[in-house]
Amino acid sequence: MSESSSGALYVVATPIGNLDDLTPRAARVLAEVALVAAEDTRHSARLLRHLGLRRPLLSLHEHNEAARVEQIDARLAAGEDVALISDAGTPLISDPGYVLVRALRERGRRVVPVPGACALVAALSAAGLPTDRFLFAGFLPARGAARRTRLEALAAREETLVFYESPHRIRDTLADIDTVLGARHLVLARELTKAFETFLEGSAEALLARMAADPDQARGEFVVMVAGAEAVAAAPAVAVEGEALLAALLAEGVGVKQAAGVAARLLGGAKKAWYAQAQALKEARKSH
Repeated sequence: MSESSSGALYVVATPIGNLDDLTPRAARVLAEVALVAAEDTRHSARLLRHLGLRRPLLSLHEHNEAARVEQIDARLAAGEDVALISDAGTPLISDPGYVLVRALRERGRRVVPVPGACALVAALSAAGLPTDRFLFAGFLPARGAARRTRLEALAAREETLVFYESPHRIRDTLADIDTVLGARHLVLARELTKAFETFLEGSAEALLARMAADPDQARGEFVVMVAGAEAVAAAPAVAVEGEALLAALLAEGVGVKQAAGVAARLLGGAKKAWYAQAQALKEARKSH
């Protein structure tokens, strides 16, 4: 597949649930590469068997990724193509692969994306929350104090917030969202593309009550989407404050240059712009 003398690393998206979501291109790449680097070789072997493929598998996960760089680079240098896959979805998106891809790109190797399923994109596409801007924060910290600290750091963001969460922490995460972010509108995407795919929405408090009434709603892998913060009303225009400040300084006999410097220090902005405004005010005063 690679046109150069050295091979290429193909970053291949795999299904997040429904095996029919594997693209024809991804299936072809997996059939043709010399090696498949997989997060969990046992899990990926089942996918390859489903496709009727037998390919050499190499484990690549967060604990051994750095050690695999030289091994995979040597295969590419020998002209072989390698596919990188994770257990589900697009590699590197809260999955291993960044260390490998960064190292190979620094060495001038060809890295080719083979797009396909991605849980966060699938969830956002059907959630009904704003998608023109969103912030994907991966998995929140496992410990409560650290998780609340992270949420507090994101509380003022106006973008839709997106997290991944596991079934054994979803209730604690919702409780912390309720504590830190209050009655924001949430959408939970559960078991995407699988038989029990479900979208739940409401406040964190309401979703916790739903799970208490029906524990099955706390099962599966989750994409947690939270409405962004309300836009903060704009502060009084700096231009108005600045003009009043400049006028007062000029009236006290402060020079244009000095007045511009004071305004820049107190209100921010370019000193040159304040100078022009101060000069205009001075000329206006002369004409009266």
